[in-house]
Amino acid sequence: MVDLTGASALVTGGAGGFGGATARRLAERGAKVVIADVNDERGQALAKEIGGGAAYVRTDIMDEDSIARAVQAAVDLGPLRAAVVVHGGPPAPGSKGPARVVNREGQRLPLSQFAHSVHVYLVSAFAVTSQAAEAMARNEPLADNQRGVIINTASIAGYEGQPGQSGYSAAKGGIIGMTLTVARDLAPLGIRAMAIAPGTFLTFAYSSRMTDEQAQAHWGPMVPNPKRMGDPDEYARLAAHIVENDFLNGTTIRLDGAQRF
Repeated sequence: MVDLTGASALVTGGAGGFGGATARRLAERGAKVVIADVNDERGQALAKEIGGGAAYVRTDIMDEDSIARAVQAAVDLGPLRAAVVVHGGPPAPGSKGPARVVNREGQRLPLSQFAHSVHVYLVSAFAVTSQAAEAMARNEPLADNQRGVIINTASIAGYEGQPGQSGYSAAKGGIIGMTLTVARDLAPLGIRAMAIAPGTFLTFAYSSRMTDEQAQAHWGPMVPNPKRMGDPDEYARLAAHIVENDFLNGTTIRLDGAQRF
């Protein structure tokens, strides 16, 4: 298993719902966690709450230099053994939310908006993956030559996206598609690569637009069992298990209560 005692972990989107829960779980396992995000207030508060060497680093996932600073901050705390990529990103300029390839007025989706979604959710995830892997490659190996593990976040929309999600679905499908290849690329270095594909979870993306009760009432019945939205800590517990289980490698795990869009 990847022992996080005295090591560091990087969580991009670490001040969000998935990220915050994951940061807490990895800290419980001994990691000094770098919370990489752009929400200064939540990030700083979370680092203070976790303690134990946790640090908030303001990180723009659209900027390779900013990612590099977050990775280096983790390395400065201890050998980087785990990286969990759960960030979102800003909407495309001019975007008004989900949009079909051709809308009811006969207007096509601007290429810039499609490309923006792919950049935010796929290209930036690869940027974090590659920089984290480069840092992990310098680690002293643990048992079975293990140097670290990288967990990306896909979505069930990567399998069955809804109308208006072409860019998001393409990006999340890209996460699913690259996971095995990245695992094979990094196998000689003793670095594992995994992905989690969540269904509908009660994160800040929902609670910022409606009350928790309203979100559960709307989305909960769509989940076969249990009849509720997911709790971000359920994502975090799976991420922590992946870190500890060396034989989980090169695959995407759906975490969705049997939900299908």
